[in-house]
Amino acid sequence: MELFTALIVFLLFLMLLGMPAFLTIFHLVVVFRTNYQGRLRKWRVVCEILTMLLGPVYSLGYLALADVQMKMDWTKELINHQVHTPVATFAWPTLLTLACMGLVGYLLLRLIPLNYMPPLVVVTGIAFVYAGLLVCILWCIQIMGIGFMLLTVFPLNLILLALIQIKSLMLQWNQLQEEERRGFRNPFLQRLNQRLLKAAVWPAAALVLLLPLLGIAVGILVLFGQQPDNLIRAFTETSEWNLSQKTSPQNVYCDEHYLCTAAAGGHRRVVKPLRLGIRHDHAVIVNRQLCVANAFEQILEEKMPRLHQKIRHFYDTYGFPIARKIRSPYTADLVYLLMKPLEWIFLIVIYFCDVKPENRIALQYTGREGLNLWRERRGMVANSRIVKGKSI
Repeated sequence: MELFTALIVFLLFLMLLGMPAFLTIFHLVVVFRTNYQGRLRKWRVVCEILTMLLGPVYSLGYLALADVQMKMDWTKELINHQVHTPVATFAWPTLLTLACMGLVGYLLLRLIPLNYMPPLVVVTGIAFVYAGLLVCILWCIQIMGIGFMLLTVFPLNLILLALIQIKSLMLQWNQLQEEERRGFRNPFLQRLNQRLLKAAVWPAAALVLLLPLLGIAVGILVLFGQQPDNLIRAFTETSEWNLSQKTSPQNVYCDEHYLCTAAAGGHRRVVKPLRLGIRHDHAVIVNRQLCVANAFEQILEEKMPRLHQKIRHFYDTYGFPIARKIRSPYTADLVYLLMKPLEWIFLIVIYFCDVKPENRIALQYTGREGLNLWRERRGMVANSRIVKGKSI
């Protein structure tokens, strides 16, 4: 059984890290090759398909593991170790347009045989590819860091694929035995096409052509509400990343070891958060259910300390594993609703045992100062322990 488990872990490791590493190394090797025939050509096709299929899947998985919230701009308040989006959400249409331009250009160059395309069409396709590479390069610069290097693997491979294809086209053109001098009726296009018959000038010519193409794309995007400088603002109007120019609010700490506390991380319309509280010197999200549960535990500790210790030990043993599985707002909503009957029972006990039950509930998670003030008014400080603020 242990051998089977080890084998599964090893295979998962190969899938998560080994495959991206293999594809990256393979593409790096191919970039420096001058012959794309035979087995190398077949492997190139296989690795190209794997990159296009697995790249988006792995990237989404890495984003989830890193807890990057792609829908949360720098102005939003996050929880625990969550990280704001590296790309401003308002600029997604601009980036997606440039990415689609790159994809269209790559497919044009990859799927249409070179002897069916005039050099001017090839240069236009390379210029489209450059638009997509611009997005990839900016993404890599923005993301690059010790904790997020895996998020650069897919765009890095896209850059390598583009370089391989451009180099392959140049080699194919230079190896043609007879020049295909397709003509244009327009004299200007005809002269331009004649100058582009040398494949060595294609990359530079595509870079020049990229500028008017970007201008046209930006002009169209402006008509749909995008700003002309959204390509830059997409990466600068963020926080916590390399190109970020903004400072986001400090993350709110939510203790994931306790059911009520974890359940408070659900959707606002369901769990109804009231305010921020203090727990273990961290800010936590506080809702009515959490305050009621903590107030009930205080009463249980004061009135029946031995029973409280047994219940606390039982909960610490079996409640923690359940609470750790609360990883999404929907799960938190479900736990919140399942604990509603317990909340009502706790509330009944509090109202039976406390003269001012709502005062006790309201003072939960206000820090030691608030608890001490409440206890002083009840004359309880001298002979009682400070409740540590654990929650059910």
